[in-house]
Amino acid sequence: MPNRLANETSPYLLQHADNPVDWWPWSPEAFAEARERGVPVLLSVGYSSCHWCHVMAHESFEDELTAAYMNEHFVNIKVDREERPDVDAVYMEAVQAATGQGGWPMTVFLTPDAEPFYFGTYFPPEPRHGTPSFVQVLEGVRTAWVGRPDEVAEVAQRIVRDLTGRQLDYGKAGAPGPEELAQALLGLTRDYDAARGGFGGAPKFPPSMALEFLLRHHARTGAEGALQMAADTCEAMARGGIYDQLGGGFARYSVDREWVVPHFEKMLYDNALLCRVYAHLWRATGSDLARRVALETADFMVRELRTAEGGFASALDADSEDPLTGKHTEGVFYAWTPAQLAEVLGEADGALAAAYFGVTDEGTFEHGASVLRLPQDGPVVDAAVIAGIRERLLAARAERPAPGRDDKVVAAWNGLAIAALAECGAYFDRPDLVERATEAADLLVRVHFDAAAGRARLARTSKDGRVGANAGVLEDYGDVAEGFLALASVTGEGVWLEFAGFLVDLVLDRFTAEDGSLYDTAHDAERLIRRPQDPTDTAAPSGWTAAAGALLSYAAHTGSQAHRSAAERALGVVHALGPRVPRFIGHGLAVAEALVDGPREVAVVGHPEDPALAALHRTALLGTAPGAVVAVGLPQAADGSGGEFPLLAERTLVRDLPTAYVCRRFVCARPTTDPVELAHQLGAVHP
Repeated sequence: MPNRLANETSPYLLQHADNPVDWWPWSPEAFAEARERGVPVLLSVGYSSCHWCHVMAHESFEDELTAAYMNEHFVNIKVDREERPDVDAVYMEAVQAATGQGGWPMTVFLTPDAEPFYFGTYFPPEPRHGTPSFVQVLEGVRTAWVGRPDEVAEVAQRIVRDLTGRQLDYGKAGAPGPEELAQALLGLTRDYDAARGGFGGAPKFPPSMALEFLLRHHARTGAEGALQMAADTCEAMARGGIYDQLGGGFARYSVDREWVVPHFEKMLYDNALLCRVYAHLWRATGSDLARRVALETADFMVRELRTAEGGFASALDADSEDPLTGKHTEGVFYAWTPAQLAEVLGEADGALAAAYFGVTDEGTFEHGASVLRLPQDGPVVDAAVIAGIRERLLAARAERPAPGRDDKVVAAWNGLAIAALAECGAYFDRPDLVERATEAADLLVRVHFDAAAGRARLARTSKDGRVGANAGVLEDYGDVAEGFLALASVTGEGVWLEFAGFLVDLVLDRFTAEDGSLYDTAHDAERLIRRPQDPTDTAAPSGWTAAAGALLSYAAHTGSQAHRSAAERALGVVHALGPRVPRFIGHGLAVAEALVDGPREVAVVGHPEDPALAALHRTALLGTAPGAVVAVGLPQAADGSGGEFPLLAERTLVRDLPTAYVCRRFVCARPTTDPVELAHQLGAVHP
């Protein structure tokens, strides 16, 4: 019989709806139940594409005896971290503070007042390597709750005091300048893996936001080392197993330093961020590899993640069914043996593919299988031959049981995808990608955005066109505004600038503290044991830095000093953290590069039917000046009346030709009708 999760919209929660565990969704009623029964709460947090979440579910939550013990002695709450990032953030902070590490699945035991007193992540069904079994943990917590209640209460209260005392004070740090950005570059250089690309050791994550900072820093300063680190890392990832050599798109991370074997889940946010990075690398260098990877990643998102409603699903699982064993196994969809290649391609082409993609007899993955990659020492093969091999292998792979898909549409991650697809469409003459970006933006406005007076808000998620119950957090507002601003620059449709304005105004009204620092949840959001406030950029931009970027771009578009001042105050966190931990504030550093550069404001006016207008507009979009904003449209009357873009006010044609205006810091360059001159004003661009 299904439990209380049966009516939820989260695919992750629905995966647990038939567990024998009597799961509750996060709700006041669940804590009231614990209070009435006098039992603790067991909080389990995960997400649908999390491999070890599935493992623990199969081992423990599907086990009748374990479930019976949980139901008797606990109120059990299951949370999708992607749906409730605020709940996840608050308790993950407690787990990391207590244990020095964190991860998912996250297991936390709470009092009926939601105060944590014992923590962990994955617990096995039997004791392993010094880790107690899950049942031993349950029994130990139960014994302490019944036998030492005063001690449990004291521990819980101390933890809450410690968490609430961790208030950030970055609002007074001042905006970062060239010196802090130079120090951040030095810090990244120290952590750089010159032999393999990327930063740090294993596991190695794609450093998308740090790469964006490096590209912007090079554009502003000409630092060749910054460009080299970005280009070499992008090539190493694109050649590695972390990149799907057949279908495009990136896995979550590499388990090794060489990018060979990934953790196979594919997340929307990774692919959106990396798609944009590779497009920007092409913009800076003209790299054929960067162009190919940007387009293949865009096509992957559209083909594999686009939903029927026009949005983008959250993720593809790491696991899929192994046809030989019938069990769900990580990576089986993607890995190949030499024999499997020969079966699909024949002996000769199979041997060629094995050499080209690094498939060996001993294997690079498990059970003698290999993850496809492009070794530096591989054979040189005609591109048409490889294209044919790829096509045949992709068709054969499509016959394998596919990984599951989390169809939940997350507002923030769709905002990232909108920006990436809009820019790729503009750069590479792919209007279909701009259309897909526009359709996703339409979905967010129609389904996620409630503009009712007095309660305007953005919802965090939707599924099948039905909006979820959870309010958007700061990253949703920042990333969606960023996506809308990129779409406005590409399409020339001012409505997207208007919607971005609604969102950044809500950031000022509902998420901003008096000192300019930002909270992850709105002033009127559900009160947790601590109001989350995390400025660090990890897997995706933090809400703090995403909002700072959107505020800065909106200010450049509109001339609003209030929005620019808010962006500068928010970027105090980059002043404080950039020189110390640049790997974990990469998006903030990229935004700071835009601040230091201006950002430049580009207005392009002309008549839509004039091809010279399209040429100027494209040149403006391809400018490498960090964070430059672009407005395009008809020339405006002297009073600017009727215009959708404030930047176009009083912009007229020169010699009746389409004309571009570039300004920054209240100073404008000479208006130009020449794309070459415009390119010079915006930094070098690739034609």
